[in-house]
Amino acid sequence: MIRLLICEDQALVRAGYVTIFNAQPDMTVVGEAADGREAVSKARELRPDVVVMDIRMPQLDGIEATRQLAGPGSAEPMRILVVTTFNVDSYVYDALRAGASGFLLKDAPPPELINGVRTVARGESLLSPAVTRTLIGRFADRIRPTAEPITTLTTREQEVTKLIAEGLSNAEIAERLVISAETVKTYVSRILTKLDLRDRVQIVVLAYRTGLVS
Repeated sequence: MIRLLICEDQALVRAGYVTIFNAQPDMTVVGEAADGREAVSKARELRPDVVVMDIRMPQLDGIEATRQLAGPGSAEPMRILVVTTFNVDSYVYDALRAGASGFLLKDAPPPELINGVRTVARGESLLSPAVTRTLIGRFADRIRPTAEPITTLTTREQEVTKLIAEGLSNAEIAERLVISAETVKTYVSRILTKLDLRDRVQIVVLAYRTGLVS
């Protein structure tokens, strides 16, 4: 059973999430939070499997709440699924850097939202290819290149990293490089280990920060 904490300041939206998730046979909402401080407090108290986090909330915004729950200083990082409004939010990139495991747009249909929670609960990252290309592209001018050790990757690993950053799935990468999906999974695992990263979201962020993708 996937235990969920819903963090959303709009009561109607929050109630909608609760209804959708509780209707699933493998999900249960164990708590709700209407602001960022309450989100952090309840997450630490309840230890849910997935935190569904809005970005714009009173008291403490979702980015800082995510950083406190899943950022570099977290002893036991939680799995955070950020749900944001594309036309309003300008903080998606910051949320990913703060430790979010993925994000969806608020107008995503229920099946996509449900699948997103299951994906994050499995320990995988959630990056819709189309959304990834659009959002990262939109915020690319805010990303300052760093000297992080992308050079430790082999030529093929860098190639896979670029394709991940472009929003391609493992199957699409396999097709593009004419290799098996299992081989792609092996490359992704090596990239994560070499760069000491947690998931595909962090691979995307690092690819842009190092200038591997622009």
